Amino acid sequence: MQSQTPSLGEFDLIQRFFQTQSELMLANKPGSVKLGIGDDCALLKTDPAEELAITSDMLVSGRHFFADANPEWLGWKALAVNLSDLAAMGARPLGFTLALALPEANSAWLEAFSKGLFAIANQFSCPLIGGDTTAGPLNICITAFGSIPKDKAIRRSGALEGDDIWVSGALGDARLALAALRHELELESGDLEAIAVRMHQPIPRVQLGIALRGIANSALDVSDGLLGDLRHILRQSNKDAEIFLERIPKSTTLRKQSPTIQNQYAASGGDDYDLCFTAASSARDTIIKISNELHLPLTQIGSVKSMQHSAPEIHIIDNDGKEVNSQQAGLLLKSFNHFA
Repeated sequence: MQSQTPSLGEFDLIQRFFQTQSELMLANKPGSVKLGIGDDCALLKTDPAEELAITSDMLVSGRHFFADANPEWLGWKALAVNLSDLAAMGARPLGFTLALALPEANSAWLEAFSKGLFAIANQFSCPLIGGDTTAGPLNICITAFGSIPKDKAIRRSGALEGDDIWVSGALGDARLALAALRHELELESGDLEAIAVRMHQPIPRVQLGIALRGIANSALDVSDGLLGDLRHILRQSNKDAEIFLERIPKSTTLRKQSPTIQNQYAASGGDDYDLCFTAASSARDTIIKISNELHLPLTQIGSVKSMQHSAPEIHIIDNDGKEVNSQQAGLLLKSFNHFA
C-alpha cells in the first residue's frame, strides 16, 4: 500500500473510517447495543431469555488472502466469515469488534475497506461496536456477537443416527476461482467473473441458520472443506456418515471441469461459507419449504450412521454406487490446514 496520509493517527483513523459510520448505524437501529465505540468497552443489553453467541476469526495477509486483494472485498469477507459462524448456530447478529493491524495508514485503502465492511454490516444489521488499530503486518481480526433463544443453539454435537445430511447453495466455486487466480487451470473470463464473487464476497446464511432452529440437530459452516468440516460434527456427535458424491451441489461453471476436479473442489475446496447440517428425515418437507421461502437451494447429500470403530468415518459413495478407495477418499477428505 502506498502511503497517502502519513500523519493520520490512530484516533483520527478510527473516527474517520469507522466510528462515524458505526454511530450512524446505531442511531438508525440501536438494537441490543447500549454503548458502542468511544469508551473502554462496548455495552450490550442482554435478555434473560436469550444466550450470547461469540465467535472470532483472523484473516492474515499472504495466508488467507492475496497481499494485493481488493480492500472493499476484504472488508466484506472479514465480517462475512464471522457472520457465517453465527449462522451455523442459529444466532441473530448483534454487533462486532475489529482489531486491525496495518503496514501504514493508507486513506484510499481504508476508505475501500470500510466501505465493504459496512456494506455487509448494514445488510445484516450488525454494527461495529469497538476494537483496536495498530501498525504491523496486515492482519484483520473480528469478534462477532449474536443472540440465540435459550437452549436453541444448533451445536455440532447433536447429530443423530438416521439424520439426513444437508448442505446449502453450491460448493467448490471459491476453490475453482482460487485455482484460476493461481494459474493452476484456465477459465473463460465470464466463468471466472461468475464464480469469483463466491471467493471474495461470500454470503453468510444467517436467515437459514435462524430458520433451522428446532429443526437441525447439528450444523456448522463450510469454511475449510465440506467433508473435512463434516468430520467435526461426527467427532462431536460420535457418529459415522455416508456421503454420495454426485449429490454434492455444484455450479454450472464447476461442472465444466473434469469429474476429478468437480469432486475434489466441491468435497474439500473450502471458503464456501455455506451451511452443512443434519436433521431427522421426517423434517424433509419442512426443509424444502425453508429452501423455497429463502430462495436458497438445500440439498440432501447423505446420512448419519452409527459409529462402527473408535473414530468417526465418512463412507464416500461414487457415481457408480461404490465406496471410493482409501487413496481417493484421502484426497476428498483433505481440508485447509491453517498451519501447513
